[in-house]
Amino acid sequence: MRRKKSAENRDEKGAIVKPRGGRTTVGLVFPGTYRVGMSSLGYQTIYRIINARADALAERLFLPDKMERRSEAGLATSVETGARPRDFEILAFSVSFEHDYTAVADFLRLSGIPPFSADRDESHPLLVFGGVCAFFNPEPLADFFDAVIVGEAEESINEFLDEYGRLKNTSNRKGLLLALSKIPGIYIPSLYTPAYNPDGTISSFTPAPGVPKRITRRYVKDLDAFPATSVVITPDTEFKDMFMVELSRGCGRHCRFCMAGYVYRPPRNRSVESVKKDIEAGRKLAGKIGLVGSAVSDYPWISELTEEFKDTDINFSASSLRADSLTPELAALVSKGNRTVAIAPEAGSERLRAVINKNISEEHVLRAVRMLIEAGVLNVKLYFMVGLPTETDEDIEEIIRLAGKARETMLSSARGQGRMGTLTLSVNCFIPKPWTPFQWEPMEPVDRLLAKIRHIEKSLKGANLSVTHDVPKHAFIQAALARGDRRLAKVILRASENGGDWKTAFAEEGIAPDFYAARERDASEKFPWDFLDTGIKKNYLLKERERARKAIHTPGCNVGKCGTCGVCPE
Repeated sequence: MRRKKSAENRDEKGAIVKPRGGRTTVGLVFPGTYRVGMSSLGYQTIYRIINARADALAERLFLPDKMERRSEAGLATSVETGARPRDFEILAFSVSFEHDYTAVADFLRLSGIPPFSADRDESHPLLVFGGVCAFFNPEPLADFFDAVIVGEAEESINEFLDEYGRLKNTSNRKGLLLALSKIPGIYIPSLYTPAYNPDGTISSFTPAPGVPKRITRRYVKDLDAFPATSVVITPDTEFKDMFMVELSRGCGRHCRFCMAGYVYRPPRNRSVESVKKDIEAGRKLAGKIGLVGSAVSDYPWISELTEEFKDTDINFSASSLRADSLTPELAALVSKGNRTVAIAPEAGSERLRAVINKNISEEHVLRAVRMLIEAGVLNVKLYFMVGLPTETDEDIEEIIRLAGKARETMLSSARGQGRMGTLTLSVNCFIPKPWTPFQWEPMEPVDRLLAKIRHIEKSLKGANLSVTHDVPKHAFIQAALARGDRRLAKVILRASENGGDWKTAFAEEGIAPDFYAARERDASEKFPWDFLDTGIKKNYLLKERERARKAIHTPGCNVGKCGTCGVCPE
């Protein structure tokens, strides 16, 4: 085994290095660079949990950047000891974005591991897939992996390792996988067989005998039982020298486009006592505290936190803020050490915000901009989407008009500060995602999305104003992967092999991306992800789709007292 000390951990605080000594060895793989992977709180949380076990260890592996991949020295080795991927018993991948699917294939090819599970044998590591993408539709990657952890893994990863440790020396891989399939939330793709109708839609999804028909998504009921803070502090991340603290998980606002708002239900909060303790611990380790949650400003005890820490020297950052729940006190707290703060109107018109159930008004947005500037924030970023269901040309003009009002608000508020920053519009394409009321909707054609973005850019040229945007053709591929099935595995591998040429990859496999991305789905269609049980009723999502078309508001979650969506028992 090659063991070399990685240069990447020289500036780290908190890395865990354990002797193997008969322990189950887990290579925790992030299919991206070290800089991006070490910014993931979920990735760090699983690293902590596995290394807390006496009978197991986890080491971190990342995908080398493109320049490093050209040399043998750049092949993926663990940060802790320099171990190679094939030196581990288990390779557990954390996948959070569809654009990382080719990176999974890249990592396996670089490591000399056959990408498809059918081509591997007992000599290869067991490949496990977790992360957000495993929550909502693991099927495009199903042929790559031996096992999938569906849902939040804090509890199920320990159950998985318990069973693996019990059987690894006495059972062959087939028997091991069958035993693992009995654990709630563990999906073994090789034990399920899809079949297709002549039109390409799914006709059936058949489990092997004795295997559950549906896989139950796991979630943690008591967040305080599992610490979710940074384990390793390093300056080489997207969030330099930051100690991340999770406040909450899930969101009960019912934004109809937001997959995370559905697959993380029910929304849960950490106790304020636990959060305060974590902040105090973190301030001794890093220069900034990052507050993490679906909407930090919605955290029930955010006022108590702002009061507690307002006069300290701690610099705070917030992962997300809602315009309608932002307060001057919170704006002041996050202004320290932050030149830019973002809020997300998502749509320019009140009508379209009602369609997507983003229950904020124009005044909420402008008031939030005013609060941030007056608190000392220099730059403000506004997130918008184009291509939303029912969107019209007038809705695009409303984005332009609201941006103009926000700029004027910034100018007016900045006069008292003696400086003027930049208002940035981040314009992104709407992508229909599984487990949302919009999972049946088609994605708008690339040329129309591009025309809308260009119109916004042309209309908003000027001082102190900038527009950034995603790439519509890339967003279109993301939509195909988000709602895809197992047939896309070969497309993903081809795209990995040809340097990311998706058009050629789809063509060579004889598959049209429009089938997955641009097609409106019938209400009766069987989806690739229907075998997952997230607790959410499909009929509830259909009703929400109808409410969207009528722009009817759905009130937020009343956790434990409402059985409307199906997650909370009535």
